[in-house]
Amino acid sequence: MVVFPTGLSITGLGALSVLGKSVAEHHQAVRSRQAAFQPLGKLLGENSPHAKRPGAWIEERSLLTNRKWSPATMAALHVAREAISEAGWTAGELKDTALVVGTSRGNAAGWLGPWPGRRPFRLMAASNTIHSEPASAISIEFGITGPNHVLASGCAAGLDAIGIAMMLVQSGAAERALAVAVDLPLVPLLLDNYAASGLLAKSFQLDPYHPSTGGFIPGEGAAALTVEARVGDYVRVMHYGCNADATDPVGIPADGGRTPELLDKAISRFGMPLAICPHATGTAVQSLADPAAFERSFSSGRPSLHLLKPWVGHTIGASGLLESVILARFLREGQFPPNLSGLHAPAGFQLPTEALDAGGPIYKLSHGMGGHNALLVLTPP
Repeated sequence: MVVFPTGLSITGLGALSVLGKSVAEHHQAVRSRQAAFQPLGKLLGENSPHAKRPGAWIEERSLLTNRKWSPATMAALHVAREAISEAGWTAGELKDTALVVGTSRGNAAGWLGPWPGRRPFRLMAASNTIHSEPASAISIEFGITGPNHVLASGCAAGLDAIGIAMMLVQSGAAERALAVAVDLPLVPLLLDNYAASGLLAKSFQLDPYHPSTGGFIPGEGAAALTVEARVGDYVRVMHYGCNADATDPVGIPADGGRTPELLDKAISRFGMPLAICPHATGTAVQSLADPAAFERSFSSGRPSLHLLKPWVGHTIGASGLLESVILARFLREGQFPPNLSGLHAPAGFQLPTEALDAGGPIYKLSHGMGGHNALLVLTPP
């Protein structure tokens, strides 16, 4: 394995969500405190059983509609294009690039349910009936013939995509890698199941650590990030780790499970983080698990907490990468992003409502249903 003691450079970013269709729009939205949740009835119709629940969706629906590619694939192509353009990769460099795509629900949108403006297809009559279509489409559209992987580790898939992309570069399998994540979960069948499980929020303000929090706000999202061993004034991704709680096929341990082991290992290498961006979905169990894990790892010294789902909702498998992209954009300016005002902090921790100077690492956490935990360490230039 090739060793990169200073980490890998993040040279390109892409983002698409309720906050906008570019990284610049996401950055500006958070800086100007623009949360944009709306009743799902505006998207799904007032006859939907979820009409009065909050949701977060990509406003410009034409970006997601195409005769050939599925809606999720169109979102993935959009963010990949933005990240590749910013990285400045040539056709020759793209050819041998490693590609890793993370998703939880794959191409459910436009497959398990109708998609307005797109003619339906018979099962297996079009490629959007397989979860790997976004990766196939990106490789075809950009001429990427290097290592190619699709991850479906639930809500941790986006963060895992960055981690596997890092490993491919660090191992020497590729000189550069593109990580992409996408999920479009505002599909009636999926929402029905989320609601039946008691996972959907009713409040239009997502306050993940409020004592009575009881669900997440579902959101559409996609993000992309390029990593390579390029020298320069770049945000660095220093570390990726993951483990499993090995406790329950669906739930997560209320005591934080094995997340403290991930945190402790990173702390032993990189020191105490100045900030944490937790998973913080808004579900009742997550509101207990996160603080319990932090108490076990941060008995002395308390990093500030920076919650991003109150801005974009829970974009399921895209969440870890989308939130990492927003963090990386703020880190370029030597800052940690602000929190929305009025949120409750776990006992002993702070949720700063102004952007803070980033003088050291921020740790990003994601958790997949069933006890898969992932951690990323990012540092400013």
